[in-house]
Amino acid sequence: MNTETLELTLPSGLTANVLKKGHGAPVVFLHSHLGRAWDGVLDALAERFTVYAPRHPGSANEAELMQLDAFSDLVLYYDDLFKAFGIEQPALIGHSFGGAVAAEYAATFDAKVHKLVLIDSLGLWIDETPVADINGMADQKIPALLLADASGSAAADLFAMPSDPVAMAKAIVARVSTRAAVSHFIWPIPDRDLRRRLYRIVAPTLVLWGREDRYVPVVYADEFVRGIAGATKQVVDRAGHFPHLEQAATTTRALLEFLGR
Repeated sequence: MNTETLELTLPSGLTANVLKKGHGAPVVFLHSHLGRAWDGVLDALAERFTVYAPRHPGSANEAELMQLDAFSDLVLYYDDLFKAFGIEQPALIGHSFGGAVAAEYAATFDAKVHKLVLIDSLGLWIDETPVADINGMADQKIPALLLADASGSAAADLFAMPSDPVAMAKAIVARVSTRAAVSHFIWPIPDRDLRRRLYRIVAPTLVLWGREDRYVPVVYADEFVRGIAGATKQVVDRAGHFPHLEQAATTTRALLEFLGR
């Protein structure tokens, strides 16, 4: 089964680009600041669910951000997207920045989310343990910030670039554009008072975190669990900010068990 690429103009005039694969109940995966990628965990989920992976607006067309000033605009963008693609009551999985978006959506449209998974999610702030400023960091320091093993295969895959010069240039532009789009919503800090709205989330929630995340430390998992009634936490050993890449098997089991309940 191949992954489909779907594009649709939304009522706002913005264009949605979504990867889709599988059959079954809908699962939506919202990606991080490093851009959208289809990995083995999504393939595994697609064996039991219909998996959708939207690209955050502004990632490919910076002009889209002119219509999106705040997280509330982003939440409405995704509500328009779900309606346009006929996605009803999805299980919503958000990683990193995508987790902040997923939590905001679940708090705003509390009856529209079947289940919620937050993977090393942004969206909160603890003065004693601040989220690292990745935008002001030298590129060579970023792998050690995001991954438990900065020299491992997951790091190589995450930061790999095409050998063809033209393709490499396009990949670099896409990555920079995505980081710029994300920064539009979270700069200078990713706290938009989400903590005050977490009580509105009623969907069963799994908070999944890499124990060695040095970007968004694992203490933030406890903050999400405290704020969301009935939320459960699972910490993945030998993983940083990308547990679904560094410990794919463990993450896949956790997701399938939670979503299949």
